[in-house]
Amino acid sequence: MEENKASNFIEEIIEQDLKDGKYDSILTRFPPEPNGYLHMGHAASICLNFGVAKKFGGKTNLRFDDTNPVTEDTEYVESIQQDVHWLGFDYANIFYASDYFNQLFEYAIQLIQQGDAYVCDLTADEIAVQKGTPTEAGTNSPYRNRSVAENLDLFLRMKAGEFKEGEKTLRAKIDMSSSNMQMRDPLLYRIKFAHHHRTGDQWCIYPMYDFAHGQSDSIEKITHSICTLEFVPHREVYDWLIAKLGIYPSKQYEFARVNINYTVMSKRKLKQLVEENHVAGWDDPRMPTISGMRRRGITAAAIRNFCEKAGIAKREKVNEFSLLEFCTREDLNKIALRRMVVFNPVKVLITNLENEVALDIEDNPEDEKSGTRKVAFTKEIFIEKDDFVETPQKKIFKMEIGQAIRLKGAFIVTCNEVIKDADGVISEIHCSYHLDSQSGKDTSGIKVQGTLHWVSAQYAVPVEIREYDRLFKVENPSDEEGDFKDYINENSLVVISTALAEPALRNATTREHYQFLRKGYFYLDKEATDKKIIFNKTVGLKDNWSKK
Repeated sequence: MEENKASNFIEEIIEQDLKDGKYDSILTRFPPEPNGYLHMGHAASICLNFGVAKKFGGKTNLRFDDTNPVTEDTEYVESIQQDVHWLGFDYANIFYASDYFNQLFEYAIQLIQQGDAYVCDLTADEIAVQKGTPTEAGTNSPYRNRSVAENLDLFLRMKAGEFKEGEKTLRAKIDMSSSNMQMRDPLLYRIKFAHHHRTGDQWCIYPMYDFAHGQSDSIEKITHSICTLEFVPHREVYDWLIAKLGIYPSKQYEFARVNINYTVMSKRKLKQLVEENHVAGWDDPRMPTISGMRRRGITAAAIRNFCEKAGIAKREKVNEFSLLEFCTREDLNKIALRRMVVFNPVKVLITNLENEVALDIEDNPEDEKSGTRKVAFTKEIFIEKDDFVETPQKKIFKMEIGQAIRLKGAFIVTCNEVIKDADGVISEIHCSYHLDSQSGKDTSGIKVQGTLHWVSAQYAVPVEIREYDRLFKVENPSDEEGDFKDYINENSLVVISTALAEPALRNATTREHYQFLRKGYFYLDKEATDKKIIFNKTVGLKDNWSKK
C-alpha cells in the first residue's frame, strides 16, 4: 500500500522483510532503563519504534530494562509510562526484564552446561587489563577452563549469596582475540546485594545488559530490535547468544541518536544537574527531558514533528534547538488562545471615556471555531512601558505624543500628555479615544501603523512570568574542556514579577496553551495556584536566538 512506503532505512528493512514473507507481522519494543526521566533522545526512539510498527500494521511493547536495582526506582517507571502516553502512543504490552529473571537464569545454566560460559574470579580492574586493547588481543582468564561441574556449583552458590559483590562474575566464553572488544568474554551476570523495586530481595545476581537484552527480545518474539549506534558493537554478542541458546532469532538494527545543541543528553549528567540543584528537578522547563518539555508547554505534536524532521540516520549529528522551537510555533499558532499580558506596565488614562465598553475579542484568528471572549475597555488601562516613546524612531510604531495608535481589539487612541514624577520618570500617560474607531466597526477613517496590547487597570490580574533561555552557553557542553557544568548559562531563567494579565487568565488551565500577544507562547506552570498564577514561556513568536 502506498501509505506504507518506506521513508528511512529502518522502514526499508521492514518493508523488504514483509515483502519477502520473513514475518507475518511486525513487533518492536521500547526498552528504557528506569534510572531517570526520559529525554528528547528517547522521544526519537519512541517515535521510531512505535511509528514504524503502526505504519506497517504491527505493535510495540514497552519493556523496562530493570536489571540494575541500585539505580532504578518506581518513580522513573511511572514517569516513563506517562511520557509514552503523552507523546500519543499506546503499547501492546508492558513488560519488565525482571519478568524474565527465572528464564534468564535457566539460559545461563544452559550456556554453562554447553561449555559456553564460566565463573570468573577476576576483579573488574583485572578483567579490563586482561581484555587487551583494540589493537592487541586479550589474554584468557585463568578461570576460563573450569569444568562444567565447577562452574555450575559456583554459579548456584553465587545465586545463593555465598560470595561478596565483585568477587565472582559469570562470563561468556567467546574469543579473547576478537577484533570486537565486546566479544572478549563479556560479563553475563554480576553479584549485587540490593533491593529490587519489583523482585525485592529474591535475587542477589543480576544479568548484564548484553545478556538481558537479546534474550528478552527473543522471549517476546521481537522482530526488529531498534537501538542507537553505540550498540553496534553489541550486535555480535546479541547474535552469538541467541544462536548458542537456539531461541527465537530477534534481529538488532541501529540508528543515530537524536542530539540537540545547547544541552546535554546523558541521564548521568542530567541527574547531576538535578542532584546538585542547578535546575529545579527533572521536569525543569530548561531540561531536555520529555517532562521538562511538557512543563514548558511544548506539545507532543511538536516533538513528534521535530523527530520526523530530524530524521532517521546512520551518522550522528547535532540538531538545532531552533528546529524544535520552529515545530512548537507551528503547532501552537494553530491551537493557542490569544491573551493580553503587560510585563512592565505604565498606566494610561483614557480622558474622554465615561463608561467601560464591553468588547468581543477573538480567541484565535487561526481557528474560526475558537470563538471570542469578553474584555472590558476601561478608563484606566496599562500598556508596556517600552511601547511609549518620547523620541519617535523610523519604522518603530509605538505610542507617542500627538500620534494615533490602535489598542488591540478596542479603539484608536491619541496620546495627548505625559505625566512624570519628581525624578522625571513617566508615571501616567493621558490619551483620548476615538468613539467611531472600535475594532470591527471602525468608521473613523483614521490610518494607524501600529497596534498595542493592553490590560484594564480595574480588572488586571497579577501573574509571574518565567522566561527561559538555553541551559548552556556553548553548543556542545560535553565536548568542552573541564566540567560540563562550568558552561551553564547563569541567565537561563529570568523571572518577571510585575506582569499584569487580562482577567480571562485567572481561569487558565494546563489543558490550554496561550499566545500572549506580541510576547510569545506561554503555558501555566504546575506550581501555579489561585493566589499565585505562574506562566512559563514556551517559545518566542520568532527565532531570535540565531540572530544573537
